[in-house]
Amino acid sequence: MSSRRTDPLTLEVVDLIGTVVTRYHEEYEQAAAEHSLTGAQARVLALLAAQPTPMRRIAQSLRCEPSNVTGIVDRLEARGLVERRPDPADRRVKIAAATEEGSATARRLRDALDFAREPLAGLSDEERTSLRDLLRRMLGVTDGA
Repeated sequence: MSSRRTDPLTLEVVDLIGTVVTRYHEEYEQAAAEHSLTGAQARVLALLAAQPTPMRRIAQSLRCEPSNVTGIVDRLEARGLVERRPDPADRRVKIAAATEEGSATARRLRDALDFAREPLAGLSDEERTSLRDLLRRMLGVTDGA
């Protein structure tokens, strides 16, 4: 049995990615708190501001149980940030959608995230394009979406 050793460059890249993720999550949680939201509520609101989504798909996106999503959506709905409506394609299915206030809150939340924007602004368009393309490749995203 041979032991595979990872080269130092790969270890450094993995550590740097981990640091970026940690710092992003810390800033995201802080920005969410400034809007009196938890990080999970902010993530759901951002998802719903992009497009109305069935509850089950929200749970899949967040990798959590549907019952957790129900509680999060309940709290967002109580604040007037989200509403539930029947899915036009299948009226038995409930979709959640951001209200106008919810969409505005999601925009303010996104605009408050300086962590990635500031360092990325120091990169040229070519460097940002290369970074984007490398990250897409790492994630197996090939269609540019």
